[in-house]
Amino acid sequence: MKSAILLACASALLIGCTSAEDRIFFDGQFYNAKLRKVDRQLDQFVVTVRPVSKSLTGAVQAGEYEAITYCVNTYGSSDIEWAVGPDTPEGQLPIDRDTLTLSGTCPGAR
Repeated sequence: MKSAILLACASALLIGCTSAEDRIFFDGQFYNAKLRKVDRQLDQFVVTVRPVSKSLTGAVQAGEYEAITYCVNTYGSSDIEWAVGPDTPEGQLPIDRDTLTLSGTCPGAR
């Protein structure tokens, strides 16, 4: 019985964390942005953002936000050395299957 109550409470908390009011919009749209570390190195990351078809500008902003949040939370700095990032010309941004991929390094790790 206790485990059922704990499971119900945990589910309620998780549902509350993803409420529509808590979402951050970029260029008027919501994007699914995910950051992952490269080869277990905490300072190097890749961010994927979808769907780019809503707005390339918004997708780039969402990816940048995700990266900045990661670097600040991990290293205490919003500095990022982009390999492919917001300053990359639109025609050179890697987009595949409606997904934008950005990559960079948090220099605060050094």
